[in-house]
Amino acid sequence: MLASLGVDIIEIDRVRQALRRRPRLAGKLFTPAERAYCERRADPAPHYAARFAAKEATAKAIGRPLRWHDVEVAADSTGRPHIRVRSTAAELSRADRGGRLLLSLSHSRDYAVACVGLLLPEEARPEPTEVTGPEEVSQ
Repeated sequence: MLASLGVDIIEIDRVRQALRRRPRLAGKLFTPAERAYCERRADPAPHYAARFAAKEATAKAIGRPLRWHDVEVAADSTGRPHIRVRSTAAELSRADRGGRLLLSLSHSRDYAVACVGLLLPEEARPEPTEVTGPEEVSQ
């Protein structure tokens, strides 16, 4: 069951400029594996931007701010990106009880975007909420 969704978009040039101004920023925001992945690219900025957006989208899907290194964008053997969570992020996403985070990344010339969906196992479904019909809403 999809429990929540988080989306984030960022300007790639903003990330590029921030990393130039503050060279140690990459170490604060990204794990060593993420930095290695991005730095292997001809232009690392779009890849850093997509990973930044993924971290923000993960926090939105989980519903709480997270530490930067508790969320990592990794790739499977086919190159498909996925989210790895640690510490508080793992608890909040219920990864220890079968919860999963789904990730989609994209970037264009100017923007990077990430969408993260939090899937919960069947037994973790929240109770349904009552929906008020239009006839019950006062005007």
